[in-house]
Amino acid sequence: MIEQPAMVKICDIHEDSPNVKTFFFECKVGFTPGQFVMVWIPFLDEKPFTISYVKNNIVGVSILRRGAFTTEIHKKKVGDGIGIRGPYGRGFDLRTNLNVCIVGGGIGMASLATIIERLPDAIVIQGARTAKEILYKDRFKDMKLSTDDGSVGFRGTAVDLLEEQLKKRSIQKVYGCGPEMMLYKIVELCKNRNIECEVSLERYFKCGFGICGQCDCSGQRVCVDGPVFTGEELSKMDDFGKITITKTGERVIH
Repeated sequence: MIEQPAMVKICDIHEDSPNVKTFFFECKVGFTPGQFVMVWIPFLDEKPFTISYVKNNIVGVSILRRGAFTTEIHKKKVGDGIGIRGPYGRGFDLRTNLNVCIVGGGIGMASLATIIERLPDAIVIQGARTAKEILYKDRFKDMKLSTDDGSVGFRGTAVDLLEEQLKKRSIQKVYGCGPEMMLYKIVELCKNRNIECEVSLERYFKCGFGICGQCDCSGQRVCVDGPVFTGEELSKMDDFGKITITKTGERVIH
């Protein structure tokens, strides 16, 4: 684990969608799928991003452009430097012989990409608002796709498509990442059908190692106690799917 930001050079950039780019750099990390790193732009800020690619000391992070920090990093070019520290958090438990389904929504697919590579027999569902926002189409060719507008694949949400798959086959464990309300529906669906599940929560991380409390969810510090939680754990966390904390510290109802 890198405790202080280490400067690395971007060695490649791949445009995954109009608003998502994956930035690659060389870095030795001991990594469990679902963990995250803190990415630092000197004199600007530091933000958490999941690792979406690891191979032969080449690491990739997929970043959705949606604010000042991510807009600035999208301007970076090959050869530019960024700071990295981590990885942090609890990742997914992939020790399973069960029939697995992996369900991602939007940029949540980044957290699941390395799971897909390690569990090649799993059913993979990706949901997005429209066809242009589908990620990793060339990397994972056998995904089952859903879009809100029906522009590709199943018309509806990733959860709707998961329900359709459950009618056709036996699924014994679900891994998920995406918007929190999507994850809440997955956890409820799995609980009602006695299906194991693990999902990765996205909360606002400032420190990344459990000091600031910004990412609290019912007393759990998501950056260290998670970001991956089991369905059983989440069923005891009253804030899950209901309340989040903004970057100003305000508790907001979903």
